[in-house]
Amino acid sequence: MRIGIVCPYSWDVPGGVQFHIRDLAEYFIRLGHEVSVLAPADDDTPLPPYVVSAGRAVPVPYNGSVARLNFGFLSAARVRRWLHDGAFDVIHIHEPASPSLGLLTCWAAQGPIVATFHTSNPRSRAMIAAYAILQAALEKISARIAVSEYARRTLVEHLGGDAVVIPNGVDVDFFAKAEPNPAWHGDTIGFVGRIDEPRKGLPVLMRALPRILAERPRTRLLVAGRGDERQAVESLPAELRSRVEFLGMVSDEDKARFLRSVDLYVAPNTGGESFGIILVEAMSAGAPVLASDLDAFAQVLDHGAAGELFANEDADALAEAALRLLGDPKRREELRERGSAHVRRFDWSTVGADILSVYETVTDGTTAVAADDRSVGLWGRFGLARD
Repeated sequence: MRIGIVCPYSWDVPGGVQFHIRDLAEYFIRLGHEVSVLAPADDDTPLPPYVVSAGRAVPVPYNGSVARLNFGFLSAARVRRWLHDGAFDVIHIHEPASPSLGLLTCWAAQGPIVATFHTSNPRSRAMIAAYAILQAALEKISARIAVSEYARRTLVEHLGGDAVVIPNGVDVDFFAKAEPNPAWHGDTIGFVGRIDEPRKGLPVLMRALPRILAERPRTRLLVAGRGDERQAVESLPAELRSRVEFLGMVSDEDKARFLRSVDLYVAPNTGGESFGIILVEAMSAGAPVLASDLDAFAQVLDHGAAGELFANEDADALAEAALRLLGDPKRREELRERGSAHVRRFDWSTVGADILSVYETVTDGTTAVAADDRSVGLWGRFGLARD
């Protein structure tokens, strides 16, 4: 099958959507399919052979963050050229409602189109205002996928229609087989994310740290991610700042080793999350997980069975839970075992097969996934009922 995948966000800026698309493309390539990914990218960005650059992206505020998107007449011309050269059997657009390549592709493409919606934003005025502009493009979509029930809900409430829920995928064994780094083990709390993006929650963790260190002074916070390190610790008393170690951007291999090594992984994100791929990666690596009780995080963690939850933006609750877990090796081992078993449902062997079945449905000439018997099987597998 000739598969064209559209990435809305700049390839050279790490993010969950980009990682999902990369891993999905490589999964299909291993199965023998021909895959081409169209993505924004700076001129000097090294690209894998299956990625085609649509040109440089520009930063745009989007969904509580800053996304690097690509839009305009030149981008539209590149989209048309990519579609012509690819002669794809199916086109898979990610975030078609964002002002980027996905929307341009929706306007230009003919034939079967699958769209994946990643955004979870229950109060998006922008999406409501843009509905009239988006409607004609969205009507061309043959099948819709949402990465979580909360992304599906955003789609239904703002744009109408419905979607089958298929979560983001992870190569579970890649994380499970990583070699731990002894330097990152021993009373360590791990955090991965953009340091200067408030919704990733590092300020909440910093507010919790003094209480944690007061009771467990040997604890270290290890932070992997880009951003202003001095600003990140400026709220901490000077004598505590040495207990925070910044690792900067890490490779995929080092991220897996990092998650295999830390005694506790904390995800203090405050909002705007539709899934939580880092939680799945942490569970795959065997890290005990403590996360804010966002709806999407609660679902990924099996409502607290595969990882513990604390009240969102409550630094005291975070500190209390972290101290309890750091002092209870038996409980951490229990979370490791439960997480490692639970995470198998997110492995690409399952997720990729489900996405491929959607492709097969639309290329067989079906106009909506829900009308096909295989689609009904997918809805049932994820325990969803259509409204």
